[in-house]
Amino acid sequence: MRRLRDRGFAVRCALTRAAESFVAPLTLEVVTGAPVHRGEWLEANGSGRELHIDAADWADLLCLAPATAHLLARLALGLGDDFVTTTALAFSGPIVAAPAMHARMWGQAALQAHLETLRARGVRLVGPVEGPLASGEVGMGRMAEVPDIVAAVEERLRPGDLAGRTVLVTAGPTHEPIDPVRYLGNRSSGKMGFALAAEAARRGARTWLVAGPVALPTPPGVERIDVVRALELESEVRRLAPTADLVVMAAAVADFRPARPAATKLKKERGAPGIELLPNPDILAALRQWAPAALRVGFAAETDGLEAEASRKLEAKGAHLLVANDVSRADIGFGSDENEVLVFRRDAEPVRFSRRPKSELARDLFDLFASELARTSREPAPLAG
Repeated sequence: MRRLRDRGFAVRCALTRAAESFVAPLTLEVVTGAPVHRGEWLEANGSGRELHIDAADWADLLCLAPATAHLLARLALGLGDDFVTTTALAFSGPIVAAPAMHARMWGQAALQAHLETLRARGVRLVGPVEGPLASGEVGMGRMAEVPDIVAAVEERLRPGDLAGRTVLVTAGPTHEPIDPVRYLGNRSSGKMGFALAAEAARRGARTWLVAGPVALPTPPGVERIDVVRALELESEVRRLAPTADLVVMAAAVADFRPARPAATKLKKERGAPGIELLPNPDILAALRQWAPAALRVGFAAETDGLEAEASRKLEAKGAHLLVANDVSRADIGFGSDENEVLVFRRDAEPVRFSRRPKSELARDLFDLFASELARTSREPAPLAG
């Protein structure tokens, strides 16, 4: 709190009941220069408004530090049984949380599920880090250092680095009909593309998401267009790409489609049908004509020869960046909540991002994309209607 005030922030503090066992409210009043909110019963002030509503309206950012396993679970489940959690429920701005707990608690599947829920809602997690724990043991679960927490707060409060930009993201598979009930497709879940679209919106960009057939909620602040077939995806990308500053082709577009889909269900009694296939359009390569001024990012899902194939595609398709991942691995890629990628660039060595949750990978990738946009001094594209 003192470091935040040193950086020019006005700070108010709210305590959970457990926190009062560790630090006296008077100490925090001295540090913040403001009364400390506490207690499980919410009182109304003189205006008739509830104090937790007033606190939520006053704040530009909510920082939870330390964030215990119990507090994180209550936040993920939407529980409100004290001043801190009811304020969090009433708060609509950015949230930064600094988890702190024993290493065995941090590794529990239930907690990790709550963390994924919070990440999907845009909560910025800082840490934990490995180090000495309250138990005297050493492990993962120590709260992040104060400078790192302060830096995360400043990052979330400053204007987004993509404010004024327009970002187009494609996500998910395409389904190419064989007959009314069967299709050619792939195992893409769309999770990576949706995480990328969510990150673009969080950074202030006007964000379009062209999504194949997936069962995922639309990220906050994202304009979503649903498609099924590759030709539909091509049509939407061709319409939107000319006014985009950044195009991220994360969709796993089917390479081929049946030339003549059957109008009625094919019957197995008639034997195996002969299915003539036609190539689907290469949408990434076409972006050179549709969006010549945009930063163009492609994705490559490979099972072998990843580096050679990604390098070839980077040049052949005219992309500025090519994000490649190994989909032969069961622990990352298609259907997984985590991914590991290698990003190829035209004029520099590839950048490797080790295995991590797709929401965190999206943030790291957009750090690279934003840096590339700034480096090439691309002017914002005109907004589409």
